[in-house]
Amino acid sequence: MKFSGLQKVSLIDYPGKVASVLFTPGCNLRCGFCHNWRIAVDPKPPFLQEGIALQLLEKRKKYVDAIVITGGEPCIHSELPRFLLKLKEEGFNVKLDTNGFFPDILEKCLPNVDYVALDVKTSPAKYKKLGAADTTGLLRSIEILKESNVPYEFRTTMVPDLFLPEDIQVVGELVKGALTYALQQFVPEDTLDRRYREVKPYPSEIIHEFAEALKKHAKNVILRI
Repeated sequence: MKFSGLQKVSLIDYPGKVASVLFTPGCNLRCGFCHNWRIAVDPKPPFLQEGIALQLLEKRKKYVDAIVITGGEPCIHSELPRFLLKLKEEGFNVKLDTNGFFPDILEKCLPNVDYVALDVKTSPAKYKKLGAADTTGLLRSIEILKESNVPYEFRTTMVPDLFLPEDIQVVGELVKGALTYALQQFVPEDTLDRRYREVKPYPSEIIHEFAEALKKHAKNVILRI
């Protein structure tokens, strides 16, 4: 595998752990509010090669507890399950961030991950705005995680024009019975679509209202605002 970058230390990307973060290049979606759009849309070298990445992470062992693989979209890379196995063999806790559109790859990854965060960006009908005409893979990935023994969370970035009160029931049914559902604040900075830089985020009290409405669908609703 190759990577677009390595963040040596993160205190927020893996719940309860100090982590290093690897960013994979490329993505199948085109979310206008994306902050990592440079590596998602048009990744450019120099890339960090797998062997070098593993050497760097080995040196970080005394500083970090875990490795987070994010993107872009990691699951577009068929080599991902094999790489995650290498991380586990090195003794790392591993978290995978995914948009859920590649359920076959996700399923192969599960034996070698300790935590998965899957983005539920909006109701399925609105995914066309994000560049996806078909959400079959996403729906399957949601069910795969629900039925797995791997700790996971579904998460939504609260973008005002993508997540409205009308979406609560639809998304709630998708995640129904979930262990954890996280609502994250949207930050209108350096987005792929410049129009999102002018979008005013939801006030925190509105996100709290969304959270209350979603509590009947998920066992644990958490806020990152």
